[in-house]
Amino acid sequence: MSARTLPEDLIVHNAFGETLKQWRNQRRLSQLDLGLAANVSARHISFLETGRSQPSRMMVRLLCDSLDLPFTARNSFLTAAGFAPAYRRRHLEDDDMAHIRAAVDWALDRHNPFPAMALDKHWSIVRANASAGFLLMGAGLSEGDSLLEAMLDKDKLGGVLENWLEVMAPVAVRLRTESAHLGGDPVLDEAVQRLTRQLGSRLGSHDGPLPAIVPARYRAGETVLSLLSTIAQFGSAEDIVLAELKIEMMFPADETTRNLLLGMSGQSH
Repeated sequence: MSARTLPEDLIVHNAFGETLKQWRNQRRLSQLDLGLAANVSARHISFLETGRSQPSRMMVRLLCDSLDLPFTARNSFLTAAGFAPAYRRRHLEDDDMAHIRAAVDWALDRHNPFPAMALDKHWSIVRANASAGFLLMGAGLSEGDSLLEAMLDKDKLGGVLENWLEVMAPVAVRLRTESAHLGGDPVLDEAVQRLTRQLGSRLGSHDGPLPAIVPARYRAGETVLSLLSTIAQFGSAEDIVLAELKIEMMFPADETTRNLLLGMSGQSH
């Protein structure tokens, strides 16, 4: 992890140092904080940022871990330091991703009759099980469409999602958090701005103790399904697309919804 220290008169424009400083500030860390996390001195972090020291590949990866960087940023770090990128962006339909597709499909299919779908980092619908397809159909959505754009359209999703205003407030917080992890994402940031304008004073205006969770109430004809959501991701992903993939699984928030979904699938209560 040692790095070569350059004399002052040999220091030139340092893309790595500038990138390191930007991400350190993004993560709200001082040079001392980052040094402690990476087990190096604050002085060494300063030398890396100013270009007085050049990092080894191992040091770059250690700093990436300490800053909890997404894979695209890690590739940029490596490239800026003069090293080859470490992470590929495969397509889910590639031959060597067959076992991943099988795992995703298994999770979605086994979750029926409760809705589940796989989403990319901008909330495009990659895959959906039959129950989720039924819900999405009511909003005119299917695989390949943007769930994010639909959520931002109150007139479109509001006809299906009864408590749109109530659900979108925590969604805005979630989008802001996802963007921050990525170091700022234009698509997610724009979505947050649009949601904030639509929600207005309702954002953060809840009086009294907050509920444990806000179920989403979907209308399907004369039926209302009350659902709560969980998010699952691959914990050991080493591919950009796979690391960005989320599986949203919905569960009944009440017995009525549970019985309706089980009944629609022909399963016993």
